[in-house]
Amino acid sequence: MRINKLLLDTHVFLWWRANDRLLQEPARSAIAEADVVFVSAATAWEAAIKASLGRLDLPDSIESGVENSGFEKLLISFSHAEAAAALPSHHGDPFDRMLIAQAVSEDLTLVTHDRRLEAYEVSILWT
Repeated sequence: MRINKLLLDTHVFLWWRANDRLLQEPARSAIAEADVVFVSAATAWEAAIKASLGRLDLPDSIESGVENSGFEKLLISFSHAEAAAALPSHHGDPFDRMLIAQAVSEDLTLVTHDRRLEAYEVSILWT
């Protein structure tokens, strides 16, 4: 089954960029075959914070990585922020909560490895 509109969790985007084998073949194929793949501004924000703390080494900017991968940038809107705030508190990570809100609001399938996200009513493609 082909999934047409995807939103990549931060780790999935980083795995894609690094051609990491942690990104298993079914998810890798779905990303390659999707009509559109989004990377959220929340991912750029999260990665920039981790890089500034020395917890992540990026070969280039997230924006360059998104563009070089042929993906689309998904900006954070006021409605996304309000949707994130309205989510049940199953998960406390603000970046993941934003990704969930964006996926639900924009009718996207979230590609993730984070099993804590299955508590939410969001379409998920597991890695």
